[in-house]
Amino acid sequence: MQTRKLGNSGISVSALGLGCMSMGPFYGGEEDDGESQATLRRAVELGVTFFDTALSYGNGSCEALLGPVLKDHRDKITLATKFGVYYKPDGIGFRTDPHYCHMCCDASLYRLKTDVIDLWYLHRVDPDVPVEETIGAMSQMVKAGKVQALGMSEVRPETLRKAHAVHPISALQSEYSLWSRDPEGDVLDTCRELGISLVPYSPLGRGFFTGTVTDQSDIRENDRRAIFPRFSPDNLERNVPLLDVIKNIAQAKGCTMGQVAIAWVMAQGDDVIPIPGTRRRKYLEENVGAAEVTLDAEDLTRLDTAFPKGAAEGSRLPGDMAAASDR
Repeated sequence: MQTRKLGNSGISVSALGLGCMSMGPFYGGEEDDGESQATLRRAVELGVTFFDTALSYGNGSCEALLGPVLKDHRDKITLATKFGVYYKPDGIGFRTDPHYCHMCCDASLYRLKTDVIDLWYLHRVDPDVPVEETIGAMSQMVKAGKVQALGMSEVRPETLRKAHAVHPISALQSEYSLWSRDPEGDVLDTCRELGISLVPYSPLGRGFFTGTVTDQSDIRENDRRAIFPRFSPDNLERNVPLLDVIKNIAQAKGCTMGQVAIAWVMAQGDDVIPIPGTRRRKYLEENVGAAEVTLDAEDLTRLDTAFPKGAAEGSRLPGDMAAASDR
């Protein structure tokens, strides 16, 4: 497994990380802690050293799952987690005041069974707390030795600059894939100016690029993709033809469609470190295999032509989530 520098932090991580959100209930189906734990152990065997979770993933249950499994490998891996978002019956809640910030840090350390969080993200900006105040509180945890580096998720360039002026930001986590190219332009330019890595989540388009979701019947009960506009029946029908070019490239290279999609993200720069998520070993192994797929200039041109900004039908997020991701 190749490695890439994590922004200005001095940390090196595997060129491909593991997003652990799907180890919770977000995508429906029965949770299988045994398989999730086996997937974490297999990831270490395959050379994955970058593991991503959050307080909001199962209200801390995902952190509690990772901690004991990865404890024996702690010196080899980089643990990233987030705070500031919680789910409630009527939608998403935010809290990032300094007192809550410090409480969350200690709670995450406890659940992760570690004495330091390698990369600690502000999951979303709280509209009621100035971002400078939150980052200032987070930086106190760095000074206390509880956190090594800071990151942010889904913020505008001007917000990123405000935060970076308070304390260096090492990573920006945002959705980035063939059909979600929003970071291109101002966001990526700002990251590169400030020495910040982009950590794309959902590089597989929430599973769309694997070719396994081509109809609403492919979405399981309680799978939150059912409320995402791109997966509505009408939009999904219009989006499925986009897969043709990926399928053709995959067939020519003898790899899977998902591997082509991840390889495209990895080809966008050494400062781009995708974290495809899964809770199953077979999909982990497939995703890691994307690091061995080389896309030549012709492949990249074909994909860029097929997936310009705005190619997908439907917005990438439901309304409440979209509002929270635009601050």
